[in-house]
Amino acid sequence: MAALENRPFVKMNGLGNEIVVLDLREAPLMVPPEEARALARDGVLPFDQIMALYPPQSEGTHAFVRIINADGSESGACGNGTRCIALYESGRTGADHLVFESVAGPLACSIGPEGITVDMDVPRFGWHDIPLAGPVADTRAIELQAGPAEAPVLRAPAVVNVGNPHAIFWVDDVEAVDLARLGPELEHHPIFPERANISAAQIVSPEHIILRVWERGVGLTRACGTGACAAAVCAARLGLTGRRVTVTLPGGDLVIDWRESDDHILMTGPAEIEFDGRLTAAMLGAPAGAE
Repeated sequence: MAALENRPFVKMNGLGNEIVVLDLREAPLMVPPEEARALARDGVLPFDQIMALYPPQSEGTHAFVRIINADGSESGACGNGTRCIALYESGRTGADHLVFESVAGPLACSIGPEGITVDMDVPRFGWHDIPLAGPVADTRAIELQAGPAEAPVLRAPAVVNVGNPHAIFWVDDVEAVDLARLGPELEHHPIFPERANISAAQIVSPEHIILRVWERGVGLTRACGTGACAAAVCAARLGLTGRRVTVTLPGGDLVIDWRESDDHILMTGPAEIEFDGRLTAAMLGAPAGAE
């Protein structure tokens, strides 16, 4: 029998970032990587991340969340997924202020007229925090490129950790970058010992960024909340934008505010529920009724 067989799920999305919410607080089973991969298959229940909710570990929090990518690996943060679980939990409890725990730290959420806001904590810029394979002089632009050596397509990204590692490449036109081809190579580059999320970012104005993201363990996504946060703080750090920007992704817009008072990143955007159901053995890659 598959470990997750007959468990209820809710299919949600945040700007088209496909999320499956598993509320495991009453039966706190770990999500087997092979069952996550089986579930993510085309025609089954394709997702970018599973947000698995477990009993809270600290007083005053609603749940401990583990984030599982489509390839079965675990992620430290998912901004769009966090907005989804905030909407889910608000619908369940009526609360409009929620706090979740994660391996990356606490995630405070609030639901208001402009959308769902998540406090993504402070960005980390130290090479060892990202992490990189070794010291670099300046994480605002590291020595890394993709494409022909004589004419690289992408070069000198800014790097940051916003709960997971990100590399942001600045480009004139995000549509001209074949991120589906270059993303896998860069995600697995030896400079990133824990792999990295790879973004192409186009600065439209001091208040607007266009972004495309190759997400670690997932691939191209319609939206990546941590990617939007990473691009916003790296752009502001370089003086390319102010500290409050709109980030446009294929799925829509996120508003990112890198709060000056304490350097916390506030991400605001939508989330929606699509449908719910129960997981079956066939969905999880096991024969029905198998023991």
